Order: sequence, then C-alpha cells, then structure tokens
Amino acid sequence: MAISDPVKPAAAKGGQTAALSLTTLAFTISFAVWTIFAIIGVQIKQDMGLSDTQFSLLIGTPILTGSLIRLTTGIWADQYGGRPVMFISMIAAAACTWLLIYADTYALLLLTALGVGIAGGTFVVGVSYISKWYDKAHQGTALGIFGMGNVGSAVTKIFAPFVMIAFGWHAVAQIWAVALLVMAVVFWVFTKDEPELRERKAAGRKAKSTREALAPLKNLQVWRFSTYYFFVFGGYVALALWLPRYYVGAYDMDIAHAGLLAASFSVAGSMFRAIGGYLSDKIGARKVMYMTFIVCVVCCFILSYPATDYVVHGIEGDIRFSLSLGFWPFTVVVFVLGLFMSFGKAAIYKHIPVYYPDNVGSVSGIVGLVGGLGGFFLPLGFGILNDLTNVWTSCFMLMFILVAIALTWMHLAIQRMEKQRHPELRGPKFFPELDTAAHNRRPS
Repeated sequence: MAISDPVKPAAAKGGQTAALSLTTLAFTISFAVWTIFAIIGVQIKQDMGLSDTQFSLLIGTPILTGSLIRLTTGIWADQYGGRPVMFISMIAAAACTWLLIYADTYALLLLTALGVGIAGGTFVVGVSYISKWYDKAHQGTALGIFGMGNVGSAVTKIFAPFVMIAFGWHAVAQIWAVALLVMAVVFWVFTKDEPELRERKAAGRKAKSTREALAPLKNLQVWRFSTYYFFVFGGYVALALWLPRYYVGAYDMDIAHAGLLAASFSVAGSMFRAIGGYLSDKIGARKVMYMTFIVCVVCCFILSYPATDYVVHGIEGDIRFSLSLGFWPFTVVVFVLGLFMSFGKAAIYKHIPVYYPDNVGSVSGIVGLVGGLGGFFLPLGFGILNDLTNVWTSCFMLMFILVAIALTWMHLAIQRMEKQRHPELRGPKFFPELDTAAHNRRPS
C-alpha cells in the first residue's frame, strides 16, 4: 500500500488547536468514566461480597463494550466524521453512567456497565479525527498529546475515593455522568469538522463503504500491531483497574491511599504519551517499540517474583532471608512500567496514519478493539489466577508472558522484513568463509 500524506497543509485552516485540546479533554473525561469501576467496584465488592473473579468481571465489563465497539465507531468516524460520532458516544455513555444508581443487583450492574463502556469507544474516534488535522511529520506528537487522555483513569483514582467516602459510590456515578455530558456539549460547540470531511462534502464525494474500510484488515501487519497494543494498552487498562484492589489486598491499604498510589501508574501510562509520540517522530517508532518491550520485560519479571522466604543450611546453622518488594519499590517499578507502556502506545499509533492514511478509522478500530479486549480479559485473568494460585504477583507473571511474546514476534517480523528488503542479509554475513566452503563442496 502506498504511503501518502493524508493532510494537505492548506487544508487544516483554523480549528486545529481547538480540535486537539478539546478532543484530548473529552477523551480524558471519557476515560475517567470508562474506568470508574476501579474505585466504586471495590466498595461494591465489599457490599455484595463478590469473589475476585466476580469483581474482575465487573470492572472488565465496560472495557469489553468499549473494545468491541471500536471497530464500528472507527469506521463511522471515517465515514461521517469524528465530531458527531464523538458527541453521540459521550452522550450515550453519560446516560448509562447515571443509570448505575438504579442497579441494585450484580446482574443489573453488569448490564449497566456494558453501557458505561461506550465511553471507551471515543478513543479511535479521536485518533481518526485528530490525525486528519495534522501532516504525517507531526501526527506522532499530536496523537501522543491526545493519548494523554488516558490520565482520566488517574483522575478517577485520585478524586473518586474521596467522593465515595464522603457521599457514597452513587455520587461518583452521578458526578462523572454530569461531567461527561457537559464536556460533550462543550466539544460540539467549540470544534469543527475535520478538513478531509469538509473537502469531501464540498466536492460531493461519497464516503468509503464498510467493505472498503475493512480491506486493510487482511494484512498481517495490522494484527501484529493489535498484538502489541493488547499488551501496552490492554495491560495498562487492566492494571489501572486492578492496582487499587492489589494495594488493598497485598499491602493492606485503605482505598484512598491505594487509589493515590495506583494513580501514579495511570499518570505514568498517560501523561508521558506525548513524549512517546515525539520520540516516534524524531528517532522512529520502531526504536521506541524495542525500548518499550525490553524495559517492560525486565519490569514484569521483577514484579512477578512472589514474596519468598529462603532457608540456607549453613555450617553453623540455618540462614534465613526473604525476597519481597515493599510497596514503595513496587510503586517505583510499576511507575517505570507505565512510563514505557505510554511510549509504546504512542509508537503503535504513529504507525497507523503513516501506513494506512486512507483507513485510519478502521485500522485504529481493530487495533484499539484488540487492545481494549486486553483490558477486559486480563483483569478477569488476574482474578482467576488469584483464586487458583493464591499468589498476588500472578498477574505480573501473566504480563511477563505477554510482553515476551510481543517482543519475540516483533523482532522476528522485523528481521524478516529486513531480509526481504536487503537480500544480502540472508547469506552468512559475519562468516563469509562459509560461502567458500559451501562452494568447494559442490560437485563439478
């Protein structure tokens, strides 16, 4: 597929700053709503006596909806424009969040949580919308700034515990719903349609059909990007949801302190995404991805090691010692993990408008869908592993396996592409004498 620049410099006249800033703010509040169960779910778990598996299903249900609708909302954003799709998604999510206060059983909570998940679909809409305001030399930085909206999960962790302690979890749902509704109106009033949509309407051109929009999904490369995003984004969402529970259970903290410490991970995994986008523009997204996966492998290995007591039978008696991470070293390593996850998220979405400039919505949709599914299945896996193994660090064991697979696949794919581009790499590059030996063995 030919790589072209999707935005003509003259096309993005006016509205660029408002588009980026308000879309980022809208996504921030949407993300805060999307991860609301990370805090109110802890109280609901206590009130209803839920198991870890039931709790992880509850916090993961909005993530499931927000993931599954991403392909559809991404295609709609390309066809009808990101602005109206973003507005409608936010209104629908706000209404469902308000309805949480009427859910008085576990089944009703799960049903309403499905609607809350619509807030998660705003991400790919924003990617499609923002990418069409910027040329490819600046898309990485712009999308990195937009992706900082992931900090919405930190907003929930910092403020929701205090609201919940003072007024109950119903108040959290009501305030978050009103905030999302107000933001939807502000976004609609002060933004414009993207330049590409305005040009298409002026020229009377029809939007791409759904079949045409889905055509790039036949490329293995798209699914490779999706696998990477399953870890860097799905893993980020999963830990953002799981860490308050982890701190409460593993370190015996109250929810307010657990929320604040967990927020440091959310901040690291979101606020530095703009730096990841900038680095992707300057040194290349591939280098950023290598840095991301290598550091994440190390962090997940450290975090996965369970607290263990050792006894060494010494000459004059037993020598006892323990290996474990206190909550401060744990928080530091988790912060570093979140930091490099944010770099990886930006690097992946730097690739998409460059390789697929005419199908940003659909490709972003499938990558976001698979990544978002990580945010659903991983918390569920964390809960099941807790129940089965009775080891708190089992969640990081699973994360270690995932990032090791992603790093291996990426490296093998890059090696294969380099050999196709440079056939000389297929030979004995560092041992030319093998060529001579092989030649001498050939029959004359």
